[in-house]
Amino acid sequence: MKKNLIHAVCLLAMIFIVAACNEEKVGKTATETMSPSQKIVVYQVFTRLFGNTNTTNKPWGTLEENGVGKFNDFSDKALQEIRDLGVTHIWYTGVPHHAVIRDYTEYGISNDDPDVVKGRAGSPYAVKDYYQVNPDLAVNPAKRLEEFEALIARTHRHGLKVIIDIVPNHVARRYEGLNNPVGVRDFGADDDATIEYHRDNNFYYIPGEPFKVPTPLDGYRPLGGEQHPLSDGKFEEFPAKWTGNGSRNPQPHFYDWYETVKVNYGVRPDGSKDFPELPEGFDKKGYQAHFDFWKDKDVPNSWKKFKDIALFWIGKGVDGFRYDMAEMVPVEFWSYMNSSIKMKNPEAFLLAEIYNPKAYRDYIHLGKMDYLYDKVELYDTLKNIIQGKGSTDHIAPIQIGLADIGKHMLHFLENHDEQRIASPEFAGKAEKAKPAAVLSATIDSGPMMIYFGQEVGEPGAEDAGFGKPSRTSIFDYVGVPHHQRWMNGGKFDGGQLTAEEKELRDFYKRLLNLAKTSPALAGKYQEIHHYNRLHTEWYNDKVFSFVRWSDGQRLLIVTNFDSQQSFGFDLELPAELVKIWGLSEGEFRLLEKLYGYKQPILQVAGGKAKVRVDLNPLESWILEL
Repeated sequence: MKKNLIHAVCLLAMIFIVAACNEEKVGKTATETMSPSQKIVVYQVFTRLFGNTNTTNKPWGTLEENGVGKFNDFSDKALQEIRDLGVTHIWYTGVPHHAVIRDYTEYGISNDDPDVVKGRAGSPYAVKDYYQVNPDLAVNPAKRLEEFEALIARTHRHGLKVIIDIVPNHVARRYEGLNNPVGVRDFGADDDATIEYHRDNNFYYIPGEPFKVPTPLDGYRPLGGEQHPLSDGKFEEFPAKWTGNGSRNPQPHFYDWYETVKVNYGVRPDGSKDFPELPEGFDKKGYQAHFDFWKDKDVPNSWKKFKDIALFWIGKGVDGFRYDMAEMVPVEFWSYMNSSIKMKNPEAFLLAEIYNPKAYRDYIHLGKMDYLYDKVELYDTLKNIIQGKGSTDHIAPIQIGLADIGKHMLHFLENHDEQRIASPEFAGKAEKAKPAAVLSATIDSGPMMIYFGQEVGEPGAEDAGFGKPSRTSIFDYVGVPHHQRWMNGGKFDGGQLTAEEKELRDFYKRLLNLAKTSPALAGKYQEIHHYNRLHTEWYNDKVFSFVRWSDGQRLLIVTNFDSQQSFGFDLELPAELVKIWGLSEGEFRLLEKLYGYKQPILQVAGGKAKVRVDLNPLESWILEL
């Protein structure tokens, strides 16, 4: 025990040294006063599932059996409730027309082959037509684009911004642009398929080889084994194309992204670049300079196609994009496209799904991304802590490492790719993530995102077909039970929620509205965790503390990640912070901002300050001076 304690103290001393060595860096970046603009809170909603009131949930069920949500389900009442939750932006996931197993031939849409579609409702990341929307989502599929345009306008009327997906790395195996604007050619329409690579081909090819459907694993059968005229273990594609995740085999593995084909951005098969590169120093230039650089350059055809797609949707009133697997596409392309978007809408919201921390700064400064997923560092660390496998000592070094780009990192605890918090595979109980939610929403000025149903503890327990429990399926027609209880048959009033679910939603509503409106959360940051680990009795690695401040507000935030134990201690503010805050000797009453019940006293004496903190399990205090 003594040896472990010494090890912990040494570790914390090392963290302190790292923080001291980075003092100049931190002082100029993470602790600088951010823009006073409102903090962004993103509500990701899987559009197909949001308004579905059907509770059948038959595995592999059809749209008629299991139901489907529509654009029109986002009523004025629903949108007002989402805004009141504290949301500023809605990410409507699954809007572009992707491959689905349903007959829409009466609308001129070809049928999709179950052998190269995941699930019955289809993956939203196998886009079939970028200039149209998913026909499942419309009351009248013939008017589906008009119905989405009405949703954009309705969302804007409620003071909310609209985000949709763009998936630049891959498209569906059978891409058919039936709604292309004048002069726009389909992906692959002008390709030379006799060669593996050409700069202006949209795809990579495997000359002379036909595509073969992957060998199924684990007893998998398309549509759960249901008979379908196109489900024959074959799909006609000659020559075969590279698969979306980069597989160069004519018969990809079952775990490859076999339902998609990879888009060619002018990266040769050996990895070298067949396009101009940005000059040195462009990481310090704004989007106008990037736009000017590219406007007279000859770029690969795929670049032009995706730029046109993005500008089409900006023209429809979409306020920004979430880019799927952005790091699989060269950063120079992002400079080209994002600068063009910003020239049309300087306030456009551009979010990249990216998992390589070494590339973060390139995609922000060169690629002109506004925000990146903070997945592999903060999310993964918080998940370990929630599961009882990690230490809060690991949080401070993450923030130090991201000090210069913290405002660009989007924080989340759930999205469509991750396990639901309440699932047994994650935490088993949604309340266990409360401390992590407080930390994610307040630790820096970057956006916070929640996934629909997270606010009422949805566990993702359904065996939907292709999608399996712990994640709400994005491949199937399915209902979302906890969310449906809040939806209450379309009343959107939480009328069927349990007391625990209502309390959880109230917690998120309080937290998100506080995060959205607190000036200090756009200001400076200093963690006081490592100081208290070294100086405060009973303070431990199940709690975490930090301060945030601006000219008009000072906040002290402390949270207890332990689901079983309460902790009490005299939390200390270091002398340098007391000096920075200009605290005089005496006592100051603090107000707890999340619930308003606690009003502890901050005692300042001898250049130091301390406040008595008594945290219940999973409790957080956001204290305002």
